[in-house]
Amino acid sequence: MLHQLVHFNGLFDYQTSLAKKHSTYRLIMPLRSEIYTADPVNIEHILKTNFPNYGRGAIAEILRDLFGDGIFAVDGEKWRHQRKLASHEFSTKVLREYSTAVFQDNAAKLVSKVSIIGAARHAMDLQDMFMKSTLDSIFKVGFGVELNALSGSDEFGNQFTKAFDDSNVIVYWRFVDPFWKVKRLLNIGLEAALKRNVKIIDDFIFELVRCKREQMKNEKLVRDKEDILSRFLMESEKDSENMTDQYLRDIILNFMIAGKDTSANTLTWFFYMLCKYPLVQKKVVQEVIESTQAEDKICADEFSRLMTEQALDRMQYLHAALTETL
Repeated sequence: MLHQLVHFNGLFDYQTSLAKKHSTYRLIMPLRSEIYTADPVNIEHILKTNFPNYGRGAIAEILRDLFGDGIFAVDGEKWRHQRKLASHEFSTKVLREYSTAVFQDNAAKLVSKVSIIGAARHAMDLQDMFMKSTLDSIFKVGFGVELNALSGSDEFGNQFTKAFDDSNVIVYWRFVDPFWKVKRLLNIGLEAALKRNVKIIDDFIFELVRCKREQMKNEKLVRDKEDILSRFLMESEKDSENMTDQYLRDIILNFMIAGKDTSANTLTWFFYMLCKYPLVQKKVVQEVIESTQAEDKICADEFSRLMTEQALDRMQYLHAALTETL
């Protein structure tokens, strides 16, 4: 554990070096130990072959204050219920078409902002912009409302975004802080900050849930709802005892956590690699132009409409480049 603390600022690089040297190794900590593995055979056994045998364990307690009873912090029946619910909803045509439109709109907003900054020849933090853009998309798909994290035009949205990001960082710190439970008990330091941030998150989300319930009561065409919260609220009518507002908060917040950082980090590394290898960048651009049949001068909104499923299916080189990035 001391090694983890010493290398905390470069923890991912340190863990990668360990994985290359030892595909499976044990990390010894006070009162317990953990086994890390990068062996494909072990990973398949844990995640597929014998998945029910590997519960969250101590990790669940670390995540609970932020993740609640979401899919990343639970085992057993709750995990199965959420997995089944998500599998059904995400396979529906309505949600798929809705999420595609949302991501197209927010991609166009991102391109417009990057173009303006680029034209002014100013430096930009692409990772930060990707994080905010993907959060906007995930939030709209999840709750059906605009967060405006990228533009920063909504005060309450800005407070939620900061609280959400800060909470994730603090929870991450718990993995290397042996005294986090004491700090939580005494309500001091980062644990006090986490408590404040979670309250901001909860107040914001519970208000959205309340407003959405009222909206659905007053609308006739409820069954046409597209966002995840609306669809889960319809499901809650069948099981109101278990699918409470708190449970809905946990499910959708976990969905946001799953989608935001993974997408943004992939995009960040993808563009880093494109900058590093200009010949690959040129091939990707050429394939995108040919697949969409886009004209030389086209606005971001029009271009995003050309990025259909059919066009994306033709972009095999882009798919390979993204896969290699992962």
